Amino acid sequence: MQVSEFIQTSRILCNVEANSKKRAFEILSQLISKSCEGVNANDVFDSLIARERLGGTGIGYGVAIPHGRLKNINTTQGAFIKLKSGIDFDALDKKPVDLMFALLVPENAEEEHLETLALLAKMLNDEKVRENLRNANTAEEVQTIFDNWQKLH
Repeated sequence: MQVSEFIQTSRILCNVEANSKKRAFEILSQLISKSCEGVNANDVFDSLIARERLGGTGIGYGVAIPHGRLKNINTTQGAFIKLKSGIDFDALDKKPVDLMFALLVPENAEEEHLETLALLAKMLNDEKVRENLRNANTAEEVQTIFDNWQKLH
């Protein structure tokens, strides 16, 4: 699986202002819903919030991967935002989060869900990738970072 299969340039934003987890989820929900037919932002938001209530999705190093399931999608959908400044996210390492991937999978795609989360976690565990993402200023730069990492793995 390639990151570009579920996160396109149109779903990447850099230097986003969000002062709370809720606001960041709203932005991610809008990004996904505007380019995913039959999906509305409220359903995306509700799915992300429901999963977050089960346990925080801040994985450390300033990164979070909020994720959820949706009934009305057939393929994995995602979005990425780089925040202007970090927000409290109850991350494992207690550090503020400034890099966020939202991931939505079809309701019954359990194996795909885990594989996709593992792919993102592996990519974001790479310090150089995180540094490059933090230095990126455009969606195209971010997409190139994803593509370049993918070519090596």
